[in-house]
Amino acid sequence: MSLPPEKASELKQLIHQQLSKMDVHGRIREILAETIREELAPDQQHLSTEDLIKALRRRGIIDDVMKELNFVTDSVEQELPSSPKQPICFDRQSTLKKTNIDPTRRYLYLQVLGGKAFLEHLQEPEPLPGQVCSTFTLCLHYRNQRFRSKPVACACEPDFHDGFLLEVHRESLGDGTRMADSTTMLSISDPIHMVLIKTDIFGETTLVASYFLEWRSVLGSENGVTSLTVELMGAQRSKVSKLKNIFLNFKLALERQKTAEKERLFLVYAKQWWREYLQIRPSHNSRLVKIFAQDENGINRPVCSYVKPLRAGRLLDTPRQAARFVNVLGYERAPVIGGGGKQEQWCTLLAFLCRSKIPNLLCSLLLGIMELEAFVCVGTEGKGVPHSMGYDLYIHKPTNPDEPPVAEQPKPLYPYRTIGCVFNHQMFLGNCQPSDAVETCVFDLNDESKWKPMSEEAIKSVCAPGATTSLPPFPPLCASTIDASVTSNEIEMQLRLLVSEHRKDLGLTTVWEDQLSYLLSPALASYEFERTTSISAGNEEFQDAIRRAVPDGHTFKGFPIHFVYRNARRAFATCLRSPFCEEIICCRGDQVRLAVRVRVFTYPESACAVWIMFACKYRSVL
Repeated sequence: MSLPPEKASELKQLIHQQLSKMDVHGRIREILAETIREELAPDQQHLSTEDLIKALRRRGIIDDVMKELNFVTDSVEQELPSSPKQPICFDRQSTLKKTNIDPTRRYLYLQVLGGKAFLEHLQEPEPLPGQVCSTFTLCLHYRNQRFRSKPVACACEPDFHDGFLLEVHRESLGDGTRMADSTTMLSISDPIHMVLIKTDIFGETTLVASYFLEWRSVLGSENGVTSLTVELMGAQRSKVSKLKNIFLNFKLALERQKTAEKERLFLVYAKQWWREYLQIRPSHNSRLVKIFAQDENGINRPVCSYVKPLRAGRLLDTPRQAARFVNVLGYERAPVIGGGGKQEQWCTLLAFLCRSKIPNLLCSLLLGIMELEAFVCVGTEGKGVPHSMGYDLYIHKPTNPDEPPVAEQPKPLYPYRTIGCVFNHQMFLGNCQPSDAVETCVFDLNDESKWKPMSEEAIKSVCAPGATTSLPPFPPLCASTIDASVTSNEIEMQLRLLVSEHRKDLGLTTVWEDQLSYLLSPALASYEFERTTSISAGNEEFQDAIRRAVPDGHTFKGFPIHFVYRNARRAFATCLRSPFCEEIICCRGDQVRLAVRVRVFTYPESACAVWIMFACKYRSVL
């Protein structure tokens, strides 16, 4: 592969400087003289180039030069990416290491120099060495590359000192290996998405802030370096030094103008669509038809922009695996960033993945993994609570309201009550059937008498990839960094201590039976297998093993329970609220033996399904 003339000249200059620094020429002269004295016979008049290279290689000169010519960067702390290129996170405070940087590629180096004015942590004392404390973590996403900083203690001025090396590459077919020129970089409108996450001492994560950084300001700065302050708390604003490049300012302003015009036209269309929807039936005004939703920064976005086909690489293989993964991630209603009361919030994908909460991810995965026709449904649960449906897979069989009362109707297996609209990345349809009850709904989405569609062209104008600069691209999924075996053992040991302490407070001794604990593993594995595949297997073998392990005249009791977090103390408190589990943990009797087994099943994004089973066996006394 040939280099551009300016890059070739720059590379030659770097090599020349490094050779001069190492005094390679002087060392070659010394070895040449030594070789002539030792190896050149009296009747020989000249030494060939091959002989000289062999002598240099024997003495390690060539190896030293090649090692020194590697570009020097800082030690790397890497995320597990799903893209071929490894994202690199540099730590300026750690020992220098050497890494190869491709001189034919463009890179953007982003250095975080610290945080200021986190006033809610103003009174917090500085943590002692080894003390567990809440931490901040900064997560970044840029063009299929993901990065994560080292956790730092929560403080008024958190000690962030990290650097991130972002590769600026082309996306056109056949251009992936070519260096992006200045014009190409100027046309790359993808921002750097920065998400700040807080992790408390129990491992629970919350979203602190989200910000989209316009990096192209560096293209108009002197020496290709610029400094800026990003305000991450409350309303996000960026204080950027004035750019000298007038063309760059014009380019960015033109992009913002085009985006604003597209969003304005879509808003006009959406209002007209809503008026037509209400004219069909006045009661539609009370249905959950959500066309726009606020993201974590309080920006209204079309709901279709929250869904996009998302491939999982080798991390997830089937739709049911995807459903299980999203179910394990869970969901929560988040408070408004900066405080205030709780309200509905639809976060961008990176913000959800970083704090492990997401409602629309399953639809994106179903669209991407097997290119299924998937939709997000907005409606209410059985208790009338607004809900975005799409965590589990259900088979819907509608009931016929015109059937006589004695006619047998299918029993619903889903927990949903009403449905107002459905959407994905290309379509939005409002439910215009006489009743929005899920049990009577007919899901023939092509029947416009039952589902009023939006114009696909209108949706594409603001939700298609690259349609506007205000929509962030989706990041790739990352593999789990959790060791399932180690984590299972840690939680199990903690639960044993908690049980022993609890029984000691009740005046009871505790005797553990390791073999019985081990026999509980197959049951936990079969429970997770059933959640993932809807197939029940292994229960008969488990019961047979327990019968052989429990002597005649003894009683066995077991209690399995499932969590999506790894906090042993919190899980134990939840278990004690179950009368049946509390009866096992506080078992009294003759020859009481206790057992506990923990199995952690890992999923992408370090999500976990944690299964725990408490058991006891004791001699029955009549």
